[in-house]
Amino acid sequence: MRSGFVALIGRPNVGKSTLMNYFIGEKIAIMSDKPQTTRNQIRGILTNDRGQIIFLDTPGIHRPHSKLGEQLVKTAQNTLQEVDLILFLVDAYEGIGRGDQYIMQHLRKVKTPVFLVVNKIDQVHPDQLLPLIDQYRNLYAFTEVVPVSALKGNNTGTLLDLMMNVLPEGPMYYPADQITDHPEQFIVAELIREKVLHLTREEIPHSVAVVIDDMKFRKNKKMIDIRATIYTERSSQKGILIGKQGRLLKEVGQRARKECEALLGFPIYLDLWVKVKKDWRNEHYMLRQLGYLDQD
Repeated sequence: MRSGFVALIGRPNVGKSTLMNYFIGEKIAIMSDKPQTTRNQIRGILTNDRGQIIFLDTPGIHRPHSKLGEQLVKTAQNTLQEVDLILFLVDAYEGIGRGDQYIMQHLRKVKTPVFLVVNKIDQVHPDQLLPLIDQYRNLYAFTEVVPVSALKGNNTGTLLDLMMNVLPEGPMYYPADQITDHPEQFIVAELIREKVLHLTREEIPHSVAVVIDDMKFRKNKKMIDIRATIYTERSSQKGILIGKQGRLLKEVGQRARKECEALLGFPIYLDLWVKVKKDWRNEHYMLRQLGYLDQD
């Protein structure tokens, strides 16, 4: 048996969460076309007949502009020192950028094997791939280079085999049927935040945080009541999130409830509230309460 920890790193929105969700076979990390969607270190667990891989889906490495941004980058950078393998995801359609070069500067500081995973190959002509791969290889000595489409699953089997070949022999860290080590409340909060990301634009997605205030079965054990608060930074943002006659918040709730029911396997009553917490992304206490900083 082989087992180990594999970090997924890369610029925001290159498909890290999509790739991990594909391997796990379940949605445990939210997906959006908005940058910096992933805020916490998400652990996904894949177990097969060869062993076990624990994926760490890290926040996208970027130049931070707030205390939250600083913590996200710190989390991603620290992960590089703690794993057995690094998957550096890049976007085949976007090509090489300053963000990729910034990340490779950090990769030069670690001794961990690094795979270059060129994602979104379904969006480019095959003739474009080799020149792009050569560009990256001229900047860093990658252990392997694997083109994939995380969305469609193209070449993911090859990537999985190569990962298993590199990981050390070791024990199973988690039971074979476990797919994440995050509590259900965390995933529910993330699903709600994902719906906000999908339904809003401009500054709203980055200003939003979700807290599960209460989550419990009703006495008959046939339905789960969930009460959650969506925090934003300004009163104007609160108005946008609620929407005219509460329509946007209702849409967020309806979409989130469907996925929460699929996740938990029970009917859900979801009660959403929106509150203003001014400049929470730069407030140490709030970042700690939301789980972005270690508890004192």
